[in-house]
Amino acid sequence: MHKATTLEEHCARAVAAGSVRGDVAGVVQAMGGVAIELAAVIALGSLSGAPGAAVGSNKDGDVQKELDVRSHRLAMTALKKAGVAFVASEECDDVEVLDPQGTLAVAIDPLDGSSNIDTNISIGTIFSILPAENIDSKLGPFGGAGHRQLAAGFFVYGPQTALVLTFGSGVDIFTLDARDHTFRLTRSQVRIPPHAKEYAINASNYLHWDAPIRIYIDDCLNGENGVRGANFNMRWIASLVAEAFRILARGGIFLYPADARKGYENGRLRLLYEAAPMAFVMEQAGGMASTGRERILDLVPTSLHQRVPLIFGAADKVQRVARLHEDPHLDAERAPLFASRGLF
Repeated sequence: MHKATTLEEHCARAVAAGSVRGDVAGVVQAMGGVAIELAAVIALGSLSGAPGAAVGSNKDGDVQKELDVRSHRLAMTALKKAGVAFVASEECDDVEVLDPQGTLAVAIDPLDGSSNIDTNISIGTIFSILPAENIDSKLGPFGGAGHRQLAAGFFVYGPQTALVLTFGSGVDIFTLDARDHTFRLTRSQVRIPPHAKEYAINASNYLHWDAPIRIYIDDCLNGENGVRGANFNMRWIASLVAEAFRILARGGIFLYPADARKGYENGRLRLLYEAAPMAFVMEQAGGMASTGRERILDLVPTSLHQRVPLIFGAADKVQRVARLHEDPHLDAERAPLFASRGLF
Protein backbone atom coordinates (compact mmCIF):
# COMPACT_ATOMS: atom_id res chain seq x y z
CA MET A 1 0.00 0.00 0.00
CA HIS A 2 1.28 3.45 -0.91
CA LYS A 3 2.23 5.41 2.18
CA ALA A 4 1.55 9.13 2.46
CA THR A 5 4.39 11.66 2.32
CA THR A 6 6.33 11.90 5.57
CA LEU A 7 7.08 15.17 7.33
CA GLU A 8 10.75 14.74 6.47
CA GLU A 9 9.95 14.23 2.78
CA HIS A 10 7.61 17.22 2.79
CA CYS A 11 10.27 19.44 4.34
CA ALA A 12 12.94 18.22 1.92
CA ARG A 13 10.73 19.00 -1.06
CA ALA A 14 9.90 22.46 0.29
CA VAL A 15 13.60 23.23 0.79
CA ALA A 16 14.44 21.95 -2.71
CA ALA A 17 11.68 24.12 -4.17
CA GLY A 18 13.02 27.17 -2.34
CA SER A 19 9.79 27.73 -0.42
CA VAL A 20 11.39 27.28 2.98
CA ARG A 21 14.86 27.68 4.47
CA GLY A 22 16.72 24.54 5.45
CA ASP A 23 17.21 25.70 9.02
CA VAL A 24 13.47 26.33 9.38
CA ALA A 25 12.67 22.84 8.06
CA GLY A 26 15.18 21.41 10.55
CA VAL A 27 13.42 23.09 13.47
CA VAL A 28 10.03 21.78 12.34
CA GLN A 29 11.42 18.24 12.20
CA ALA A 30 12.96 18.69 15.65
CA MET A 31 9.56 19.77 16.99
CA GLY A 32 8.07 16.67 15.36
CA GLY A 33 10.45 14.55 17.40
CA VAL A 34 9.39 16.30 20.59
CA ALA A 35 5.72 15.74 19.76
CA ILE A 36 6.25 12.02 19.15
CA GLU A 37 7.83 11.65 22.56
CA LEU A 38 5.19 13.78 24.27
CA ALA A 39 2.34 11.91 22.57
CA ALA A 40 3.63 8.64 24.02
CA VAL A 41 3.81 10.10 27.53
CA ILE A 42 0.35 11.71 27.27
CA ALA A 43 -1.19 8.48 26.00
CA LEU A 44 -0.03 6.71 29.17
CA GLY A 45 -1.79 9.23 31.41
CA SER A 46 -1.32 8.48 35.09
CA LEU A 47 0.58 5.32 34.16
CA SER A 48 3.52 7.64 33.44
CA GLY A 49 3.39 9.24 36.88
CA ALA A 50 1.37 12.33 37.83
CA PRO A 51 1.41 14.49 34.67
CA GLY A 52 -1.40 16.71 35.94
CA ALA A 53 0.18 17.41 39.34
CA ALA A 54 0.83 21.07 40.14
CA VAL A 55 4.55 21.71 40.65
CA GLY A 56 4.70 25.51 40.76
CA SER A 57 3.60 28.61 38.88
CA ASN A 58 5.00 30.81 36.12
CA LYS A 59 5.68 34.55 36.21
CA ASP A 60 2.04 35.41 35.52
CA GLY A 61 0.79 33.20 38.33
CA ASP A 62 -0.52 30.39 36.13
CA VAL A 63 -0.21 26.95 37.69
CA GLN A 64 2.51 24.78 36.13
CA LYS A 65 1.80 21.08 35.86
CA GLU A 66 4.42 18.35 35.90
CA LEU A 67 3.83 17.75 32.19
CA ASP A 68 4.28 21.49 31.46
CA VAL A 69 7.79 21.31 32.87
CA ARG A 70 8.60 18.02 31.15
CA SER A 71 7.41 19.26 27.75
CA HIS A 72 9.40 22.48 28.14
CA ARG A 73 12.60 20.55 28.88
CA LEU A 74 12.06 18.24 25.90
CA ALA A 75 11.51 21.20 23.59
CA MET A 76 14.56 23.07 24.85
CA THR A 77 16.81 20.07 24.34
CA ALA A 78 15.55 19.49 20.81
CA LEU A 79 15.72 23.16 19.80
CA LYS A 80 19.27 23.49 21.09
CA LYS A 81 20.33 20.48 19.01
CA ALA A 82 18.60 22.10 16.01
CA GLY A 83 20.79 25.20 16.41
CA VAL A 84 18.06 27.62 17.52
CA ALA A 85 19.50 30.85 18.88
CA PHE A 86 16.70 32.14 21.11
CA VAL A 87 13.54 30.71 22.66
CA ALA A 88 10.59 32.48 24.24
CA SER A 89 8.50 29.96 26.18
CA GLU A 90 5.38 30.24 28.28
CA GLU A 91 7.29 28.35 30.95
CA CYS A 92 10.21 30.83 31.15
CA ASP A 93 10.24 34.34 32.55
CA ASP A 94 12.82 35.59 30.06
CA VAL A 95 14.25 34.81 26.63
CA GLU A 96 16.49 31.74 26.72
CA VAL A 97 19.73 31.81 24.70
CA LEU A 98 20.48 28.35 23.32
CA ASP A 99 22.98 28.82 20.47
CA PRO A 100 24.37 32.36 19.99
CA GLN A 101 25.45 31.39 16.46
CA GLY A 102 21.97 30.23 15.50
CA THR A 103 19.89 31.86 12.79
CA LEU A 104 16.40 31.34 14.23
CA ALA A 105 14.25 32.27 17.19
CA VAL A 106 11.33 30.15 18.39
CA ALA A 107 8.33 31.19 20.46
CA ILE A 108 6.61 28.18 21.99
CA ASP A 109 3.82 27.08 24.25
CA PRO A 110 5.21 23.63 25.08
CA LEU A 111 1.92 22.30 26.42
CA ASP A 112 -1.20 24.26 25.56
CA GLY A 113 -4.31 23.34 27.54
CA SER A 114 -2.51 21.74 30.45
CA SER A 115 -5.47 22.40 32.75
CA ASN A 116 -7.15 19.60 30.79
CA ILE A 117 -4.46 16.96 31.41
CA ASP A 118 -6.53 15.05 33.95
CA THR A 119 -9.77 15.28 31.94
CA ASN A 120 -8.56 13.36 28.86
CA ILE A 121 -9.32 16.33 26.56
CA SER A 122 -7.04 17.12 23.62
CA ILE A 123 -4.03 19.28 24.49
CA GLY A 124 -1.13 20.39 22.32
CA THR A 125 2.04 22.30 21.52
CA ILE A 126 2.12 25.63 19.64
CA PHE A 127 5.24 27.05 17.96
CA SER A 128 6.34 30.05 15.92
CA ILE A 129 9.64 30.33 14.03
CA LEU A 130 11.22 33.74 13.43
CA PRO A 131 14.53 35.06 12.07
CA ALA A 132 17.03 35.64 14.88
CA GLU A 133 17.42 39.33 14.13
CA ASN A 134 17.96 41.63 17.09
CA ILE A 135 15.28 44.17 16.19
CA ASP A 136 14.38 45.31 19.70
CA SER A 137 16.64 46.17 22.62
CA LYS A 138 14.25 44.59 25.12
CA LEU A 139 12.75 41.63 23.27
CA GLY A 140 15.43 40.98 20.66
CA PRO A 141 14.09 38.91 17.75
CA PHE A 142 10.66 38.70 19.41
CA GLY A 143 10.07 42.46 19.24
CA GLY A 144 8.53 42.56 15.75
CA ALA A 145 5.06 42.05 14.32
CA GLY A 146 3.72 38.55 13.73
CA HIS A 147 3.85 38.82 9.95
CA ARG A 148 7.63 38.24 10.29
CA GLN A 149 7.05 34.56 11.03
CA LEU A 150 8.86 32.11 8.77
CA ALA A 151 6.74 29.15 9.86
CA ALA A 152 4.21 28.28 12.53
CA GLY A 153 2.05 25.43 13.60
CA PHE A 154 0.65 23.33 16.39
CA PHE A 155 0.41 19.73 17.48
CA VAL A 156 -2.78 18.22 18.86
CA TYR A 157 -2.52 15.24 21.20
CA GLY A 158 -5.99 13.73 20.86
CA PRO A 159 -7.59 10.63 19.37
CA GLN A 160 -4.94 11.10 16.71
CA THR A 161 -1.76 13.11 17.18
CA ALA A 162 -1.76 15.73 14.43
CA LEU A 163 0.51 18.51 13.21
CA VAL A 164 -0.92 21.63 11.56
CA LEU A 165 1.89 23.40 9.70
CA THR A 166 2.44 26.44 7.52
CA PHE A 167 5.61 27.69 5.87
CA GLY A 168 3.71 30.76 4.64
CA SER A 169 2.37 29.12 1.49
CA GLY A 170 -0.76 27.36 2.72
CA VAL A 171 -1.58 24.96 5.53
CA ASP A 172 -0.90 21.22 5.62
CA ILE A 173 -1.96 18.65 8.20
CA PHE A 174 0.07 15.61 9.21
CA THR A 175 -1.07 12.65 11.30
CA LEU A 176 1.24 10.58 13.47
CA ASP A 177 1.40 7.00 12.25
CA ALA A 178 1.72 5.05 15.48
CA ARG A 179 2.95 2.01 13.57
CA ASP A 180 6.28 3.57 12.67
CA HIS A 181 6.28 6.80 14.75
CA THR A 182 6.24 8.99 11.64
CA PHE A 183 4.17 12.06 10.79
CA ARG A 184 2.47 11.60 7.41
CA LEU A 185 0.70 14.17 5.25
CA THR A 186 -3.07 13.63 5.40
CA ARG A 187 -4.48 16.97 4.19
CA SER A 188 -2.86 19.49 1.83
CA GLN A 189 -3.62 23.18 1.31
CA VAL A 190 -6.38 23.24 3.90
CA ARG A 191 -9.01 25.98 3.63
CA ILE A 192 -11.45 26.92 6.37
CA PRO A 193 -14.97 25.88 5.31
CA PRO A 194 -16.88 29.16 4.82
CA HIS A 195 -20.50 28.38 5.70
CA ALA A 196 -20.43 26.68 9.12
CA LYS A 197 -22.98 27.91 11.66
CA GLU A 198 -20.80 27.33 14.72
CA TYR A 199 -19.11 29.56 17.24
CA ALA A 200 -16.83 28.81 20.20
CA ILE A 201 -16.84 31.03 23.28
CA ASN A 202 -17.02 30.63 27.06
CA ALA A 203 -20.60 31.83 27.50
CA SER A 204 -20.30 31.89 31.30
CA ASN A 205 -18.51 35.24 30.93
CA TYR A 206 -21.40 36.88 29.06
CA LEU A 207 -22.02 39.56 31.72
CA HIS A 208 -18.39 40.68 31.54
CA TRP A 209 -18.11 41.09 27.75
CA ASP A 210 -18.04 44.39 25.92
CA ALA A 211 -21.15 45.28 23.91
CA PRO A 212 -19.83 44.18 20.47
CA ILE A 213 -19.20 40.61 21.67
CA ARG A 214 -22.57 40.39 23.42
CA ILE A 215 -24.31 41.66 20.28
CA TYR A 216 -22.50 39.12 18.08
CA ILE A 217 -23.46 36.23 20.35
CA ASP A 218 -27.03 37.50 20.81
CA ASP A 219 -27.42 37.56 17.04
CA CYS A 220 -26.30 33.93 16.89
CA LEU A 221 -28.64 32.93 19.72
CA ASN A 222 -31.61 34.61 18.02
CA GLY A 223 -31.33 31.99 15.29
CA GLU A 224 -33.34 31.97 12.10
CA ASN A 225 -35.70 34.70 13.37
CA GLY A 226 -32.84 37.09 14.08
CA VAL A 227 -30.68 39.26 11.84
CA ARG A 228 -28.44 36.30 10.94
CA GLY A 229 -31.39 34.31 9.62
CA ALA A 230 -29.87 30.99 10.68
CA ASN A 231 -29.59 28.72 13.70
CA PHE A 232 -26.11 28.39 15.25
CA ASN A 233 -24.44 25.79 17.42
CA MET A 234 -22.03 26.67 20.22
CA ARG A 235 -18.86 24.69 20.91
CA TRP A 236 -16.40 25.23 23.76
CA ILE A 237 -13.60 22.75 24.43
CA ALA A 238 -11.40 25.15 26.45
CA SER A 239 -8.33 23.85 24.60
CA LEU A 240 -6.97 26.31 22.03
CA VAL A 241 -5.36 23.70 19.79
CA ALA A 242 -8.52 21.59 19.71
CA GLU A 243 -10.69 24.63 18.94
CA ALA A 244 -8.36 25.66 16.11
CA PHE A 245 -8.24 22.17 14.62
CA ARG A 246 -12.03 21.97 14.63
CA ILE A 247 -12.32 25.30 12.80
CA LEU A 248 -9.86 24.12 10.14
CA ALA A 249 -11.95 20.98 9.73
CA ARG A 250 -15.48 22.39 10.01
CA GLY A 251 -15.33 26.20 9.91
CA GLY A 252 -16.88 28.73 12.26
CA ILE A 253 -15.35 31.25 14.64
CA PHE A 254 -13.45 31.15 17.96
CA LEU A 255 -13.70 34.07 20.38
CA TYR A 256 -11.64 34.68 23.49
CA PRO A 257 -12.27 38.40 23.99
CA ALA A 258 -11.11 40.81 26.63
CA ASP A 259 -13.66 41.36 29.38
CA ALA A 260 -14.26 43.34 32.55
CA ARG A 261 -12.84 40.79 34.99
CA LYS A 262 -9.59 41.58 36.75
CA GLY A 263 -6.70 40.19 34.70
CA TYR A 264 -8.79 39.87 31.54
CA GLU A 265 -8.95 43.55 30.55
CA ASN A 266 -6.38 43.05 27.78
CA GLY A 267 -7.36 39.51 26.85
CA ARG A 268 -5.90 36.31 28.17
CA LEU A 269 -3.98 34.47 25.45
CA ARG A 270 -0.30 35.26 24.86
CA LEU A 271 0.53 37.15 21.70
CA LEU A 272 3.92 35.61 20.93
CA TYR A 273 3.34 31.91 21.35
CA GLU A 274 -0.44 31.50 21.10
CA ALA A 275 -2.18 34.30 19.18
CA ALA A 276 0.49 35.07 16.55
CA PRO A 277 1.15 31.48 15.39
CA MET A 278 -2.58 30.71 15.35
CA ALA A 279 -3.19 33.87 13.34
CA PHE A 280 -0.53 32.90 10.81
CA VAL A 281 -2.11 29.46 10.38
CA MET A 282 -5.64 30.86 10.06
CA GLU A 283 -4.70 33.48 7.47
CA GLN A 284 -2.83 30.89 5.44
CA ALA A 285 -6.02 28.79 5.47
CA GLY A 286 -8.07 31.66 4.08
CA GLY A 287 -9.38 32.89 7.43
CA MET A 288 -8.68 35.87 9.63
CA ALA A 289 -7.47 36.57 13.17
CA SER A 290 -8.14 39.76 15.08
CA THR A 291 -8.42 41.31 18.52
CA GLY A 292 -11.77 42.61 17.34
CA ARG A 293 -10.12 45.90 16.46
CA GLU A 294 -6.71 45.02 15.04
CA ARG A 295 -5.19 42.29 12.88
CA ILE A 296 -3.21 39.99 15.16
CA LEU A 297 -0.25 39.73 12.75
CA ASP A 298 0.18 43.53 12.77
CA LEU A 299 0.62 43.72 16.55
CA VAL A 300 4.10 44.52 17.87
CA PRO A 301 4.75 42.93 21.30
CA THR A 302 5.52 45.24 24.20
CA SER A 303 6.45 42.43 26.58
CA LEU A 304 7.41 38.78 26.34
CA HIS A 305 4.23 37.46 27.90
CA GLN A 306 1.82 40.08 26.58
CA ARG A 307 -1.80 38.98 26.52
CA VAL A 308 -4.30 39.91 23.82
CA PRO A 309 -7.91 39.19 22.86
CA LEU A 310 -8.07 36.54 20.13
CA ILE A 311 -10.83 36.03 17.58
CA PHE A 312 -10.20 33.78 14.59
CA GLY A 313 -11.93 31.65 12.01
CA ALA A 314 -13.80 32.12 8.75
CA ALA A 315 -13.07 35.56 7.29
CA ASP A 316 -16.67 36.77 7.01
CA LYS A 317 -17.38 35.96 10.65
CA VAL A 318 -14.26 37.69 11.99
CA GLN A 319 -15.04 40.71 9.78
CA ARG A 320 -18.52 40.89 11.27
CA VAL A 321 -17.08 41.06 14.79
CA ALA A 322 -14.71 43.82 13.63
CA ARG A 323 -17.64 45.83 12.19
CA LEU A 324 -19.47 45.57 15.50
CA HIS A 325 -16.39 46.89 17.29
CA GLU A 326 -16.23 49.86 14.95
CA ASP A 327 -19.82 50.81 15.79
CA PRO A 328 -22.36 48.26 16.99
CA HIS A 329 -25.22 50.65 16.12
CA LEU A 330 -24.22 51.23 12.52
CA ASP A 331 -24.15 47.64 11.29
CA ALA A 332 -26.73 47.77 8.49
CA GLU A 333 -27.56 44.10 8.88
CA ARG A 334 -28.94 44.84 12.36
CA ALA A 335 -31.53 47.30 11.06
CA PRO A 336 -35.04 45.97 11.90
CA LEU A 337 -36.32 46.11 8.32
CA PHE A 338 -33.68 43.54 7.29
CA ALA A 339 -34.59 41.03 10.00
CA SER A 340 -36.85 38.11 9.06
CA ARG A 341 -39.56 39.56 11.33
CA GLY A 342 -39.01 43.12 10.16
CA LEU A 343 -40.90 45.26 7.67
CA PHE A 344 -40.12 42.95 4.73
